[in-house]
Amino acid sequence: MSVDMKLEVTVLPVADVDRAKEFYVGLGWRLDADFAISDEYRIVQITPPGSGCSIQFGSGVSSAAPGSAQGNYLVVDDIDAACSALAAKGADVGPVFHEGGSPPLARFHPEGRVDGPAADRRTYGSFATFSDPDGNGWLLQEITTRLPGRVEGDTTYTSAGDLAEAMRRASVAHGEHEKRTGEADENWPAWYAEYMVAERAGTELPT
Repeated sequence: MSVDMKLEVTVLPVADVDRAKEFYVGLGWRLDADFAISDEYRIVQITPPGSGCSIQFGSGVSSAAPGSAQGNYLVVDDIDAACSALAAKGADVGPVFHEGGSPPLARFHPEGRVDGPAADRRTYGSFATFSDPDGNGWLLQEITTRLPGRVEGDTTYTSAGDLAEAMRRASVAHGEHEKRTGEADENWPAWYAEYMVAERAGTELPT
């Protein structure tokens, strides 16, 4: 049996809780919670705009060194707009870059970065970075089209039977689609996929 496991929170080690709170709230991120259990224990939770995952920091929350959280991704569909918005709210955002090939994975190795977005503005290819006051590092990545197998919305099926029933419903709906168009649809796999994702997400179904 498969059990959903959704990443909910990532913990950031900080030295000054109020300073970190002021920084992230100042970026326009949503303050979800701020409560103290005692003088030694306090937890703050904040969520970036549009994110399903939040950050937490506070007193007695992490034994890691402040600033040691590095490489947390923030996915955006327009990296120039994202950088401008962050900079306008006080973040010291580095220049947009792409990976030059040596060393590989230059998103994690500054010496391999090449200034400017990817030449063909390919999805997953353009990056930028910024840090919070403690030095915890964030990595912006521009994604405009997801790789196959990664789609938006809840498209999880709990069993092979559940998936088979969804495919049968898509098949029936696709048959009606072909009746309306009066011709065979050679691209039926894409139509099925669009229908099944929309059905699972509760959005408008294709016709």
